[in-house]
Amino acid sequence: MQLQWIQNRIYNIRGHKAMLDADLAALYEIETKYLKRAVRQNVKRFPPDFMFELTTDELDGLRCSLSTSSPRGGNRYLPFAFTEQGVAMLSSVLHSDKAIQMNIAIMRAFVEARRLLLDHIALEEQLNALKAQIADHDDRLTALFAALGNLLEEKREEKSWEERERIGFKMLYYKQP
Repeated sequence: MQLQWIQNRIYNIRGHKAMLDADLAALYEIETKYLKRAVRQNVKRFPPDFMFELTTDELDGLRCSLSTSSPRGGNRYLPFAFTEQGVAMLSSVLHSDKAIQMNIAIMRAFVEARRLLLDHIALEEQLNALKAQIADHDDRLTALFAALGNLLEEKREEKSWEERERIGFKMLYYKQP
């Protein structure tokens, strides 16, 4: 159940799979302000590809998809988004046993999400190959049915033996002048 909960909180932000600071704080069972404080005190450990602050537009977009309340009465600061490497780096900043356990669970969720994505890509490639093969078969079947239709049409139009035009040598009678 916990793995599913974590996977549901991995978002695609700026082309990265990332988790928000509030979700991570809930997992670590600490307040978000303490998590942010620990990160700010160790900001050198979090380059832009590990952690970034959301823009107002990104936050508004997430609010729509998350169905959260309006910003009024909410956080005063924009949330941090942590990529997989940033979540791993949090374990060096947060030193509780709970943080270590949660980091392991989160890493497993990221790995599972990556595996599902790769499975999805492989499945999509197989479907595209099948579509191409079926399209080729459709063209061949259409040509086959057209040929069969022509044969049947010829059969319907075929004359009986007596009605056929004779071929071969014909004796022509000439009147001699």
